[in-house]
Amino acid sequence: MSGAAARVSDATDNWVDRRAPLWSRPYLRLSRLDRPIGSWLLLLPCWWSAALAAGIAHNVSRLPLFLLLFFVGAFAMRGAGCTWNDITDRDLDAKVERTRSRPIPAGQVSVAQAAGFLVLQALIGLAVLLQFNRFAVGCGIASLIIVAVYPFMKRITYWPQIVLGLAFSWGALMGFAASFGRLDATALTLYAGSIAWVIGYDTIYAHQDAEDDALIGIKSTALLFGANTHRALMVFYGLAAALIGGALMLAGAGWPAWIGLAAFAAHLCGQIAKLEIGDPALCLRLFKSNRDAGLLLFAGLLVDAMMRAG
Repeated sequence: MSGAAARVSDATDNWVDRRAPLWSRPYLRLSRLDRPIGSWLLLLPCWWSAALAAGIAHNVSRLPLFLLLFFVGAFAMRGAGCTWNDITDRDLDAKVERTRSRPIPAGQVSVAQAAGFLVLQALIGLAVLLQFNRFAVGCGIASLIIVAVYPFMKRITYWPQIVLGLAFSWGALMGFAASFGRLDATALTLYAGSIAWVIGYDTIYAHQDAEDDALIGIKSTALLFGANTHRALMVFYGLAAALIGGALMLAGAGWPAWIGLAAFAAHLCGQIAKLEIGDPALCLRLFKSNRDAGLLLFAGLLVDAMMRAG
């Protein structure tokens, strides 16, 4: 199959299609490196928690290393998670217009090859995790249970986004685990706020496939909320801002962190105002824009940590 013919339908004109060696393209697509937005969304709660923990400790000496390790780990584990998702969903993916061109249903790689690639990515993630303390290692390994069960949730509940939120927000715990060797109310409140954020943005994402999902029996909050999606987003994005604000209060964060949260919340409000659930292209753009929302919050937390470290 040629490089052009093998392209994934919703990830065209990217560096994988243009520059990666032909043999590597199916594997890079399995790990979603042709569309890294998911890796960024997994990474951002890690960076939030690392910066917030550094501010609490009044010490940013380890922060650059932690940010780098979380970056590598998030991309490796996002790739492993997507590969696992594609293995378990290969029959469903073949029935959905947007996903039928993914490497496994398209016949670009076998299930065995995908499984081997999954192990390789997981080993990279483990190598990163072992750079932290024992508590953080255990905390990171515990997340694998959620990652393993997530692909099956869309078959049994209209709330798979909650399980995705539990998985994608795990990094909100990891910064505290790595910094202090424990979790506290601040970490758990940040985690809860991140879960609400994930439920909101993944509902927007799921509206791309709502019609196909309904036909083949896949469940999602997009189908559950339907025409009430805007109201639901107000609830979940409002909870995200409120809970993250609660974490900032518990952490004694300064004004830069609050400015970051205000910019984050304003961005989420803008998404709700612009959203048209019947426009898949717009849904995808708004979903992707959550990277920018998360970076705004991180910038505030980073400046606050540096100021507090003095």
